[in-house]
Amino acid sequence: MISEQVWGDTRVLWDYHQMGHAIRPCSVAIGLGSHDLGVADTAVAAYQKGLVPLLLFTGASSPTTRERMPRGEAVHYRERALELGVPASAVLVEPKARNTGENIRFSKAVLEEVQVEVSSVLLISKPYEERRAYATARKLWPEVEIVSASSPMSLSQYVESIGDARLVVDMLVGALQRLLIYPAQGFMMHEPVPDDVLEAYERLCLAGFTSRLLPSD
Repeated sequence: MISEQVWGDTRVLWDYHQMGHAIRPCSVAIGLGSHDLGVADTAVAAYQKGLVPLLLFTGASSPTTRERMPRGEAVHYRERALELGVPASAVLVEPKARNTGENIRFSKAVLEEVQVEVSSVLLISKPYEERRAYATARKLWPEVEIVSASSPMSLSQYVESIGDARLVVDMLVGALQRLLIYPAQGFMMHEPVPDDVLEAYERLCLAGFTSRLLPSD
């Protein structure tokens, strides 16, 4: 059982991880590969609303996606977009990236290669990765405007979609740890973390929600 205290702290992290950006027209939508096909669905919705003229899906595979997406995350995202009616000419694939930094750098290279002019990017990730994706893109691609987005859903809806509440808490804790330590390593821009978020994070770590933490030095 997960206590009310844990749920309260988890909601604090969930709200912080989401950027709350208003979705607006952009040069391209980039969907960051993961286990979550909702990323592809959100990108397709933006295309169908006329907010972006082009989709780019990026991602190889990982231990958590290899069985579900044997052809690679970006390829499965592309197949999903085509199933939903997006023309093949409007979908690019970057199939090699294995982390968020590579997602950004390799996507930028693909767009430069096909000579797409980019002034703004609709960057689509899992709901709890919005801020991490934004901070990474601002570090590696500072000349473009980044609009960070994800599938519109509540924490309870996301937990239901994953089917494992403890895993979701672990993932939110792990994502926050990276926001705390990666800027010093040059992987992303620094994002201010409010005291209440830090306190919630520390309580969740003490409560044992640590399976997605990176080992300390």
